[in-house]
Amino acid sequence: MSLSPIVTVAEGCIRGTASILEGLEVSRFLGIPYAGSPAGARRFKPPAPAVGWTGVLDGTLPGPAAPQTPEVPAPPGRKPRAWSESDCLNLNVWTPEMGGSGLPVMVWVHGGAYVSGSGSDAMYDGGNLAAATGTVVVTINYRLGALGFLHLAELLGTEYGDSSNVALLDVLEALQWVKRNIAEFGGDPDNVTLFGESAGAAAVGTLLGMPASKGLFRRAIMQSGTAERYRTAEDSSRISREFVALCGLDAAQARDLLTLPVGQLLEAQEKLVQRFGAQTFTVPLPFQPTVGTPLLPVPPLEGVRSGLNSEVDLLIGTNLNEGSFAVEMRPKNPSEPSHAERAAAVLAESGAPGREEEYARALASALGADPSGKQLLEAAISDVVYRQPSNRLLDARQGSAGNNFAYLFAWRSPAMGGKLGACHALDIPFVFRQLASPEAEFLTRGTAPQGLSDMMSTAWSGFARTGQPAAPGLPDWPDYGPERRTMILDEKPRVEGDPRRELREVLGPRVSGLPASRQRV
Repeated sequence: MSLSPIVTVAEGCIRGTASILEGLEVSRFLGIPYAGSPAGARRFKPPAPAVGWTGVLDGTLPGPAAPQTPEVPAPPGRKPRAWSESDCLNLNVWTPEMGGSGLPVMVWVHGGAYVSGSGSDAMYDGGNLAAATGTVVVTINYRLGALGFLHLAELLGTEYGDSSNVALLDVLEALQWVKRNIAEFGGDPDNVTLFGESAGAAAVGTLLGMPASKGLFRRAIMQSGTAERYRTAEDSSRISREFVALCGLDAAQARDLLTLPVGQLLEAQEKLVQRFGAQTFTVPLPFQPTVGTPLLPVPPLEGVRSGLNSEVDLLIGTNLNEGSFAVEMRPKNPSEPSHAERAAAVLAESGAPGREEEYARALASALGADPSGKQLLEAAISDVVYRQPSNRLLDARQGSAGNNFAYLFAWRSPAMGGKLGACHALDIPFVFRQLASPEAEFLTRGTAPQGLSDMMSTAWSGFARTGQPAAPGLPDWPDYGPERRTMILDEKPRVEGDPRRELREVLGPRVSGLPASRQRV
């Protein structure tokens, strides 16, 4: 075993490290630049091609994340992320077969509400997944917050027509790098699966409806994602003016954004996030892609309905209790409405006003008992932000050339006395085979079933390899189809037709045309 493997890509040579994982040798190469610096004259602009180097690049340490404010409170087990505006467009590669060829490639897009996160977080370490499943795993960084999503066309001119989508352009540039170089790591450039969770899955869903993405990935996996997270140019411009004011500038001074210190941008960004947080009971998301722009001419879901990327295979799902963090972790405020009143506000915000009683009856039918106020709010958040958007994307792909598979993750975390249930992000360590990661420990508490992780990681990689998710111990996974067949992922997985149908029937059709101006979620 070579402890310092070296690989040569189009831009130069890279030295990595090797270790034995899951009984196999895995080589890893970290912090590889896939694009030029997005700082200076490139701020708010599409990524420049990667610049080559001489000598051997040190790929033994992760590269910096995109600029972001520290998470408060910091998730248990997570160290503060080092960030850099100039060097954040980097990626990591894990491969089980240096010198091999034709392995399926899985490219991960991290979550974090489009304002935080890194492809180098411990739960995304791709070593175990690569070793156990024979896949090449890639994790990427992309620009976040204002630097990735601030709409400046009206303030700075057409040169910045896609400034609100440069984060998505970063993902496309990373996929171009993969297509150009992944064969050197044993991967098949024509068999790439793009997968992500939360905001990362929303990015994947957006790319499904983006013309420029065509041909860059063969399959897609969306964990707790949506193809509906966007704004109109008008709404994005309004938010940009709000951001400019928080920077201490007026519209005439907007060009100063090009040279302001990053720290000042982050201070304004955090104020905007807090302002949005006070306006919603779900997840504050001030920064989103913009439609009606060169990159996104129409809403992604419309693009999907019209057949864009129809040939791409899709695996999509959510966790049963996606909304529990927003309910249980929200600071207590005696002046806030009751949980039931908050649930009504969430439903109204989503385009289903006056449906709270109908929704409560549907939830009672699904639970087999009348829900508490907390259960009502948690379910409303789960449905509005995650579950029903996933269902609508599947509906939009009915008749697609590619396969469609759905899941519902139902294993309940023991954290906080079981209050979180099958919460948001709990699926990640199961997929990456990182149940013992310090970042996962808060949620898994050492009780997570390894067998479920084995099945999920094998099914995910099987889907990446052939377009069909399958694993020993897992029932045959049928196509979603008109029967809405869905794999329930728990200690004993099973297939159900249209799980929680009652809730879908209340919400699904009524929020499908939700105006982007109302999309605070």
